[in-house]
Parts: sequence; C-alpha cells; structure tokens
Amino acid sequence: MKQQVETVIIGGGQTGLTVGYYLARRGRSFVILDENKRIGDAWRNRWDSLKLQTPAFLNNLPGMPFPGHKHASISKDQMADYLETYAVHCKLDVLTDHRVESVSKEGKNFIVSAGDQVFESKNVVVAMSGFQIPKIPEFAKDIDPSIFQIHSKDYRNPSQLKEGRVLIVGLGNSGAEIAMDVVKSHKTIIAGQETGYLPFPMDSIISQYVLIHLYHFIQHYIYTTDNSLGRKLKQKVLSKGEPLIRIRPVDLINAGIERVPRVVSTQIGLPVLADNRVLEVENIIWCTGFNSDYSWIKLPVFDTNGNPLEYRGFISKQPGLYFVGLKFQYAMTSDTITGMKRDARDIVQLIINDFIKH
Repeated sequence: MKQQVETVIIGGGQTGLTVGYYLARRGRSFVILDENKRIGDAWRNRWDSLKLQTPAFLNNLPGMPFPGHKHASISKDQMADYLETYAVHCKLDVLTDHRVESVSKEGKNFIVSAGDQVFESKNVVVAMSGFQIPKIPEFAKDIDPSIFQIHSKDYRNPSQLKEGRVLIVGLGNSGAEIAMDVVKSHKTIIAGQETGYLPFPMDSIISQYVLIHLYHFIQHYIYTTDNSLGRKLKQKVLSKGEPLIRIRPVDLINAGIERVPRVVSTQIGLPVLADNRVLEVENIIWCTGFNSDYSWIKLPVFDTNGNPLEYRGFISKQPGLYFVGLKFQYAMTSDTITGMKRDARDIVQLIINDFIKH
C-alpha cells in the first residue's frame, strides 16, 4: 500500500532536517527518509580526527543553537549527536534505515520506493550529501597490489595503513586534513595543486571576531549566481575544487609533509607524477572526491553529465521535485551548513506558494 504524504524529504542529515524544520513551522505534512541506522551517521562514519572547518556559531540549525562556546571547533561526532538531538527537539519525523531505491511519477504525484515501503507525494526534496560514489582514477587498478590503497571515504585513522611512506593524492580540504593526521605516524607525501587558501589562520583572535565574519559575508552574499563574479567562481569551484579553509600550504610544510605535483599515471606498478617522477610508497590514500549518483531518480531531469537541471534547486521540467545542498546551488556557501539553511527556506517557500496557488 502507498502511504500518502504531501512531501518526501530524501536525506536525514543537516539539510533534510532543516527542510523538515521549515515545513513543520508552516504546518505542512512530510516524512524524512534516511538510509543510515542513526541520525548523524553520515558524520560518524568519517575519519576519526575530522573537525568541521567552521566554528560552532556558523553551524547552528534553525530553532536550536549549537551547544557550547560559539567559537568552539566541532568534532564530527559532536555534529552527529547535535543532529540527533535536533531531530528530537524539533519533533521531526525521520525514518532511519530507509534507503530510497527509486523516485518515479504516476499522474501528478511522485512515487518514492524505500525497501518494502512506498510513498506517494506531491513534492520530493532531494537533500542528500554529494559524498556518494568515491572518485578514483582508472589507472589506480594498475598500482602494484603490495601497495595499500584506500579512499578518503573509508579512511578512519593511521592504524589502517602499512608501515612506510604514505602518498595522499589530492590537495583539497580532505587531503590536507588527512595528511596532517597521517604525518604523526608516517612519512607523508601529498600530491596536487591547491586551488587557493584562506589567507589567515582560523584560530586567531582577529579571525574569530572579524575575519571569519567578513569571509562568510563575502561567500554567502557576494559570491552568488545572481552576479557574474559568482557565476565565474561557480565554474571554477565545480571544475577545480574549493580553496583550503583551515589548513594552509605552509602548515603542511611546517608539519614535515612533502609536496609533489599531481599523480598522472603508473609505471611498473608505481605512481607517476606530472614531472615524470616515479614514487616508491607503501600506501596511497585517494582524496580525489566523489561522484553523485542520481540513477535512482527515474525522471528526465539531468544533463549529459548526470547533474540535475535546476535553478536554485527548482526543477522547471518537473514541478514538485527540488534539490537542496548542491555545491554552489546559489552561493559559495550552498553546500555548507550555514548556506544550505537559506536554500532550504527558499525551497520550502516555493512549496508553500504552490500549495496556496492550488
């Protein structure tokens, strides 16, 4: 039997919970579906030393401030527990251990299948993280089997690694953070070129009270798709990645991490750099990002690269289907906790407007 509900929210992390919060405030019916066993598991299941890049005051969800000092650094487990408490505090209906297998349409309504349960709804909000399918280069299969390989999705701590040198492939925020974790016990090399970095340390007094606020204002209100500057930056971010936030290149060098050019191929089972050097290492951690997978959405709403054809999360080809939390959906901050709140509120307003119209 199909369960009738006005809106199905797919994803029970911070984005899905925020959409649910705004819908609840407007008195609308909804259900949140999450594939994890507990709310917050998407955070719990990442590497042990992970901390959020921004201080606590930028990670509040609407209706409940993050506990503790507003400038505190938040661990991934603290964030996970906060989300679990938030769902209870805001009385949000979350069905955990419900992996959505398909979204299709019958007549004017959407059909959402999750295991042995089927939901029929007028609206569907996709509020999932983009961390879905690990992106690993094709030539990784040619690496010598004696070299231990792992993707950042499965990395937890240095105890997983063999003795010897570790090559971190990818100089994004994840690569830099994991390199700083690994260098405590292993000789560490990081490959790649950073795409910019925050020019000031996050933990200084002037940063906490002035610079972080200014940086956030620029990212949130200036770098948006409403202007050519933001649209140009969006293309750069989507193609090359985001700048380093908490760790700067000098921090890597000071920690004793060796920097090398990007990895481009293999030779006799070993990684080859862009300058033709061949590296002998015992471990490789692929911090090379993720690909999104929307193959379970059985509707013609994607471009040739599999990205949703949306404008600020709204799908004009399929009214009633929305996305929240996409990278640079509207602003540089759209895939962060502070940025997705605005996008979630705007999507809920579209849902309310459609309800009033009909």
